[in-house]
Amino acid sequence: MKDSLVTIFGGGGFLGRQVAQALMARGARVRIAQRDLAVAVKVKALGNLGQSQFVGADIRKPITVERAIAGSDVVINLVGVLNGDFDAFHHEGAANVAKAATAAGVKALVHISAIGADAGSPSAYGRSKAAGEAAVKAAFPTATIIRPSIIFGAEDQFLNRFAQIIGSAPIIPMIGADTKFQPVYVADVAQAIANAAETPGVHGGKTYEVAGPQVMSMKEVNLWIAKAIGRDKPVVEVPSAIASLLALLPGGPITRDQLAMLGRDNVASAGSQGLDALGVAATPMGAVAGKWMVRYRRHGRFAGRASA
Repeated sequence: MKDSLVTIFGGGGFLGRQVAQALMARGARVRIAQRDLAVAVKVKALGNLGQSQFVGADIRKPITVERAIAGSDVVINLVGVLNGDFDAFHHEGAANVAKAATAAGVKALVHISAIGADAGSPSAYGRSKAAGEAAVKAAFPTATIIRPSIIFGAEDQFLNRFAQIIGSAPIIPMIGADTKFQPVYVADVAQAIANAAETPGVHGGKTYEVAGPQVMSMKEVNLWIAKAIGRDKPVVEVPSAIASLLALLPGGPITRDQLAMLGRDNVASAGSQGLDALGVAATPMGAVAGKWMVRYRRHGRFAGRASA
């Protein structure tokens, strides 16, 4: 990808920074297209002088999308929201990116969706992701669709969020204890995206479900975290009726749509192509997460392995 210009929508975020770094390591130039450019400044330090550039863009606004894509060889759309107007970002926004990419004649488009994207999903999130995939395929048939499971990493809102709760609460409250996940390491997802972007002739027009090597229930994830940070506390499963009430509270611990998502497992479909098909070996959570989870122990890195 040496000297190719890759525009990354949402490139300043948790996953985006990893993708940008993976691409720059291969010699690509990256253009970070972001609504709030202040969150993208960390990308500049990840590459060489002049290897990154930044442009304000909102995928809900076609004019800004077209401006961001102009002159690009490859386009990657990472934009996603966990709350708010799902359709505007996941469907209409995705369509705007795909249409502009086609009009600009870019060589490859990689669109990041999610495991659970389904027109019949009980959640608006899942339905909007499915609608976005359909819009992208219609506008750019050779686009690569990548559906990650829950992504974990040092700056995630998954393991860190639960670790904060477990570290501060007298119990471990559990909603959706039996729901299964297949957590995938952020660096693995980034490499998979970079591989897809680099070889569109191999991966174009295909859909991949990228997930980690372990299937874990919500309860198993929380118990793993509790052990990793040395917090042995009782687990209290929240009854569905109470969870439904909590979902109605403004600013509550869970939204109604998130509660609906917990009604389905978040694991790769049987027979789907995953990380291995994209040339990446999946990293187990336990092999890397301890490096940053140590800060949630009572005495941080000085707690020692015995208490973990």
